[in-house]
Amino acid sequence: MKNIFNNLTPVLKKKFAECKLLVLDFDGVLTDNKVYINQDGKEMVRCDRGDGLGLELLRKHTDVDVSIISKEKNPVVVTRAKKLKIKCINGVDDKITILKKEVKLKKLPPKQVCFVGNDLNDAKCIKWVGLGIAVNDAHPKIISIADYQTTKNGGDGAAREVCELLLLSKNNELNN
Repeated sequence: MKNIFNNLTPVLKKKFAECKLLVLDFDGVLTDNKVYINQDGKEMVRCDRGDGLGLELLRKHTDVDVSIISKEKNPVVVTRAKKLKIKCINGVDDKITILKKEVKLKKLPPKQVCFVGNDLNDAKCIKWVGLGIAVNDAHPKIISIADYQTTKNGGDGAAREVCELLLLSKNNELNN
């Protein structure tokens, strides 16, 4: 991960270092964007445990707050967020309005916010924040407007990658 961090432009390193709030979409970022349905009609998703560890390390070693804003209404979103010990707002059709409210509540300027998304309904959020990130397998339009594209796909370590880059950016020794 240090190689990826060291290859970032100085501007991008600064954007990571300024981040005080990391906001994640759920489906396609913390999952592989697939839905599994069992014989009882219950939906299930696949998440990466490494993403969970990355979020835990970020929580323990930085002052970066983390939230999920998701269109998905399935209780699995809330269940996963509780396990990860992060705030979750789900069932959201208008993500940008909720994001702006959350940022205002935390008294942060948009430049101190990072949003990670994968699909068209994330575009306004990615454009509005200081650090807009697209997962590797995001929709091409999202990739084209993002400040950074992860090397990992959603649900396969993309969130962990972002967490590690944030951790590295907060380490003053690596910023020189």
